[in-house]
Amino acid sequence: MSESLNKVMRRELTPGAGLLLPGASNALAARLMEQVGYKAFLVTGAGIANTYLGVPDLGLVSVTELAEHVAAISDAVNIPMIVDGDTGFGNAINVGRTIRLLERAGANAIMLEDQTFPKRCGHFEGKGVVPQSEMVQKIKAAVDARKDHDMMILARTDARAVEGFTQALDRLAAYREAGADFMFLEAPLSVEELTAIPRDLPGIHICNLVIGGKTPLLPQEELKRIGFAGIVYANAALQASLLAMKKVLEHIKENGSIVGVEDQIMMFDDRQKVLGADHFKELEKRYIGG
Repeated sequence: MSESLNKVMRRELTPGAGLLLPGASNALAARLMEQVGYKAFLVTGAGIANTYLGVPDLGLVSVTELAEHVAAISDAVNIPMIVDGDTGFGNAINVGRTIRLLERAGANAIMLEDQTFPKRCGHFEGKGVVPQSEMVQKIKAAVDARKDHDMMILARTDARAVEGFTQALDRLAAYREAGADFMFLEAPLSVEELTAIPRDLPGIHICNLVIGGKTPLLPQEELKRIGFAGIVYANAALQASLLAMKKVLEHIKENGSIVGVEDQIMMFDDRQKVLGADHFKELEKRYIGG
């Protein structure tokens, strides 16, 4: 029997592993990540808000919309995914439903954060956090709601921007005590803070590197040495694709032709390879003939 994706996720996320975790906002991006060779990825809530609704990361995506995206992504790839579950879409009772929905849709790990609702992007200003005791109950509800114990719960705190670094670490310790499998302190401000996270609170930690964000952009090897299990680039792929689309669309608008930007566009055959077109051709032969 093959190893479940939940077990694969647990095996890959160990202290110091430095697992690279790009962010996928849809099944197409996830397919490409798998084909490039990534071992796992994050389903980014900000990316879904941006691509599906065309809005900033302000908590506007519903839990059922998120679950539909997760199901589509799960059907497209065969590597494990962490799903951004935002604040759990309500109180501890809501969190239980959120975990059941997302696990059933194919999540192999689910991230819950302690922001107030509506949440904001982790590197935005003006964030607020719920009381630590409230988040502890949400983590307990999440642990109780999952069907498979190997499906991991990721506790994220945004308290660094609200209560300070020491209190953020204290929150993570409480969330781990409540049953969280791994931890994420969002938006540390310096190399010293990054180093202190796994040193002062040993365990499984991930960090999030955002171009233009608040956290220093350290290389993988240094973050592995510090002790991070996972390194998230939540919206690098989305930002790169937005820039490429903008450049190509501006060129066509200004020149009335696509000639001159061919090197910035994936060719038709390569696109079909990303989409697995040959697999579907084989299915047509098997079931339809021709």
